[in-house]
Amino acid sequence: MALLRITSPHTQRAGRRTSWVMQMVILATVPGMLVQTWLFGWGTAINVVIACITALLSEAAILAIRRRAVGFFLKDYSALLTAVLLGVALPPAVPWWVTVTAISFAIIFAKQLYGGLGNNPFNPAMVGYAIVLVSFPVPMSQWLGVNSMVTAGETLSFMQSIQAIFHHLPTIDAYTMATPLDGFKHKDLLDSQTAFATVPALQAASINSWLWVNLAYLVGGIALLWLRIITWHTPVALLGALLVMSGVFHVFDMAQTATPWFHLTTGAAVFGAFFIATDPVSSCTSNKGKLIYGAGIGILIYIIRAWGGYPDGVAFGVLLMNFAAPLIDYYTQPRTYGHKKAKSGLTIGEDH
Repeated sequence: MALLRITSPHTQRAGRRTSWVMQMVILATVPGMLVQTWLFGWGTAINVVIACITALLSEAAILAIRRRAVGFFLKDYSALLTAVLLGVALPPAVPWWVTVTAISFAIIFAKQLYGGLGNNPFNPAMVGYAIVLVSFPVPMSQWLGVNSMVTAGETLSFMQSIQAIFHHLPTIDAYTMATPLDGFKHKDLLDSQTAFATVPALQAASINSWLWVNLAYLVGGIALLWLRIITWHTPVALLGALLVMSGVFHVFDMAQTATPWFHLTTGAAVFGAFFIATDPVSSCTSNKGKLIYGAGIGILIYIIRAWGGYPDGVAFGVLLMNFAAPLIDYYTQPRTYGHKKAKSGLTIGEDH
């Protein structure tokens, strides 16, 4: 009697479809998206809708040009995930054409140009964000103020948000302000204590609003960890490196630098750590590599915030480490079962 040959492992488990993973990540962004909408108005939700429609149309057009099955690839939800991540990263009152430019560039050039999902060397959402940040710095630096800080003590209504995004009304300037990171970076010669007392963007209402946003994204990130969609290595390394860098420099110059808590809770570090840096395609795959990769992003974020030309450095930090991810993976390969140590580096006389 012939035995049925089954290769190891013999335990059969139901595989996780790409579409399921993408849907779970999208759902994990919902708490942060809701808090952003509550604190900064309807602009965030409107941006996400514009980005989703543009992403689907862009992906469908390129797939049709490439003669690929449009319906099959659209059902993996990867384009929608890119749109959601980019939509929540953009300022709530940004003009509609900025959102369209960012997401179409992300889908067409950062994703489909390289062959589609699984082939892109850079995070598409961050490529789109970086393009519009460099090209349109003024609209990308204006965020709607929180409830107690805008004119007349009220946020924009849904219709006002629609008018601001599609018609870019001049009166929108009365409702916009810099982010806390932007306010601290441009405090000029003021010391930290004076800046926190006088700069509008550094008042308690503004800082607390960003704290709640980051806590909401932390909840979503913990959900991704619980579902085992991501591992802890990259987020912990990124946030840990940012805390260490900001802590060391704050100890040596308390008068001019912000606290580690400020760096952790007033920017996009938490969002970037759990939702951006953990992209399985453009990040590292080995556990040791993830630690190096995440730490590198955290260090770059602080360097850009402290000495660069932009108040937050998540997008540029991620993109720069995307360059290094293949090299990091090559030198951090885990030990193969049955071998004494992992392959590391190049061997003289090795054939390639």
